[in-house]
Amino acid sequence: MLEQVKTILGITGTYQDETIKGYIEEVKQFLIDGGVDKEIVEADTSVGVIARGVADLWNYGSGGTSFSPYFLQRATQLSYKDKEEKQVEEES
Repeated sequence: MLEQVKTILGITGTYQDETIKGYIEEVKQFLIDGGVDKEIVEADTSVGVIARGVADLWNYGSGGTSFSPYFLQRATQLSYKDKEEKQVEEES
């Protein structure tokens, strides 16, 4: 996922890899703690929202970091995705 996130963000080289990995893990945990199924978080289809979250956290100033409205909206959508799919399966 690291290379995919770097590509989306236009980051080259390896100098910031450990920092980016830390942000990726932080964003993943935020999504999981917010109710997104771990399988969805780990899927290739979630790379975009994870990259957005990494970009939102990429702030060297203290106290000025926050997630963008898009990231939060997408996180909310993903938190319902698995639940909706299971509900449809149960109704069938």
